[in-house]
Amino acid sequence: MPASAQRLNDRDMTDGSAVYSQIPGNQLRRITFETKLEDPQKISDEGAAIIAIDYRIGGTAERPTRSFVTVDANGIGRVSRTETQFNLLTQEATTRVGSSTLPELPQGLRVSKLLMTSQADQVYIASEEGDIYRYDTRDFAKPRLAETFNAFPGDERLTLLAFLNGEQGLIAGGSDGAVRVFYRLQPPDARTEDGYKLTLIREMESHSSPVIGFSASQRNKTLVTMDLDGNVWFRHNTSDQTLLKLKRDGASDEGTQLMLAPRNDAVLLVDGSGQVNFWTFYVPHPETTAETIFGKIWYEGYLQPTYTWQSSSGTDVFEPKFSLTPLIFGTLKATVYSLLFAIPIALLGAIYTSEFLHNRIRATVKPVMEMMESLPTVVLGFVAALLLAPIVETWIAAVLLAFGALPLSLIAAAYIWQSLPSQLKLRLEGVPKFCLMFVVIGIGCYLAYSGGPMFERIFFYGDLKAWTNGDIGTGLPFLFLALFPLSFLAVAYVFRRLVGDRYRLMLREFSASQAPLVDGLRWLIMLLVSMVVSYILAAALTAAGYDPRGGVVDTYVQRNALVVGFVMGFAIIPNIYTLAEDALNSVPSSLRAASLAAGATPWQTAMWVVLPTAMSGVFAAVMIGMGRAVGETMIVLMAAGNTPVLDWNIFNGLRTLSANIAVELPEAVQGGTLYRMLFLAALSLFVMTFIINTIAEIIRQRFRKRAFQL
Repeated sequence: MPASAQRLNDRDMTDGSAVYSQIPGNQLRRITFETKLEDPQKISDEGAAIIAIDYRIGGTAERPTRSFVTVDANGIGRVSRTETQFNLLTQEATTRVGSSTLPELPQGLRVSKLLMTSQADQVYIASEEGDIYRYDTRDFAKPRLAETFNAFPGDERLTLLAFLNGEQGLIAGGSDGAVRVFYRLQPPDARTEDGYKLTLIREMESHSSPVIGFSASQRNKTLVTMDLDGNVWFRHNTSDQTLLKLKRDGASDEGTQLMLAPRNDAVLLVDGSGQVNFWTFYVPHPETTAETIFGKIWYEGYLQPTYTWQSSSGTDVFEPKFSLTPLIFGTLKATVYSLLFAIPIALLGAIYTSEFLHNRIRATVKPVMEMMESLPTVVLGFVAALLLAPIVETWIAAVLLAFGALPLSLIAAAYIWQSLPSQLKLRLEGVPKFCLMFVVIGIGCYLAYSGGPMFERIFFYGDLKAWTNGDIGTGLPFLFLALFPLSFLAVAYVFRRLVGDRYRLMLREFSASQAPLVDGLRWLIMLLVSMVVSYILAAALTAAGYDPRGGVVDTYVQRNALVVGFVMGFAIIPNIYTLAEDALNSVPSSLRAASLAAGATPWQTAMWVVLPTAMSGVFAAVMIGMGRAVGETMIVLMAAGNTPVLDWNIFNGLRTLSANIAVELPEAVQGGTLYRMLFLAALSLFVMTFIINTIAEIIRQRFRKRAFQL
């Protein structure tokens, strides 16, 4: 350590030529620099002074390159590149210079700023009037003018032009104090030479005087701007915040230099007279606001504002995107699709077990359903990701056909059962009848499996995946299938209102074996009428230009919401079934007896007497199942693709709040922005559950009060 060294802080000392730092291990680190001037290189014509220059250093240590853009006094712009080669034997360096002239600039152009990207593929020349000439220099030998753009269309002058970190964003400052941010985007309608276009993204808070100073962060999208009055503002581009406003004593001039510290915790300002201002501060999370967390933000490289979650990347050029909206949406999407699968099966199973199933079989079925609840969700997620998802992808047409084939098979089997002789039905009651239901389900699955290819040819032009991509066909077949259940309900309602009573009286005139056949014929006619109505509606919507692709259905991804709905529905069915069955069994037997004595059938008694009475318990069962679906982690983590997207496409993946916490938390730095965002995600999950449970309790109390009045 030199004796003349002076202490800078608790760790560092300097003797004016180097900085000495004490480091662990009782060692001393010496930091110094060396200035080396190489031979000058002639760039412009003889006697033409260079009035503006910008350069970038690239290449490798063995073959360094320097790229220049210059404008001389004659108004000629040039791009130049020097390449240095070292002789390993003599250690001599040989430098070669290549230069190309830019397309001619307008006569009398007063150049204000000059910029070149680090890859030397883009050059920006700006005039004082605000005109920006963007050149495409990817072909260094033949640069071309890609675009002309005016950053300040009014009377204001351009006083500042600089890059943000990563060079995807361009900062322009004006004589009126305005600070504007531009991105170089590639919109489909760009009419420029290279297909890119400078787009105004946002106008940040304006200074009160011309902007003359700027410094960008080396870590993120923070920046510092300075005006002529000496105001120094610390900002963040993505969140569009002015985080800190500083003021130096006295005014500034264009010779004042401004620098933001590498850790974004200090600002150094040096004016032309040598006066130094130094501020330190602590702003740990500049990118987080309510808008960046829950609103749409226009990120670098995006054609429009979006809701995006993307917490990390490989370089500091990346700006973290912390929107929780895709995660909240993914949580709701997984919940909705799983409940669509689970609620009908669980509630109908609970009604059948409570009202129709023999007590001996019910004593076996209910414990089995309760045991299903103990299955680890990580096992279900594993099975879904590695077994179920590939099967569904391979037989997707058969899976979709099964949604119709299974109910229709059970209904047809029910009519056949009613047509059997009474003695045979009595003999098959109990266990044989219960086993026959599984036989019918197997037959329905086989019909779906064997009819899947034909179903795909008829409705999806032979390739469902190509159809979902929009490569073939129209949306009419899918609209027909989607509208068919609604059409059937409408036809059934009209039939009931018009001829329901007369039909029931007529049905009594037939024998017990004939009535099911007549009623089955009625069902068949209603199905045919529903098909006609559904086709007419689908054709009308298609003629109006509506196509469901791009909405509920779109590009097929193997791990998608359909698979999640299957498996998560399987996980929450035991919850809903057990609680709903208990609620139905708690209805007094006197109500059932009174309904049956009044002439109601067991089905009418179950639907119009027992179910309304037990509605508070049934609704509570559904809401508990919903709460289980909202908080599920392992199934969606393994089977949903874990992609934070915002669409209802049942064939696409999703990412939920809980799965995101499980994925991101091991990589989050304690106390960092991501770490805190994950805790906010957990709080959001708690708030969602709290709101759902509160609404459920209010509705449950209303149902309970209504049932109590019975």
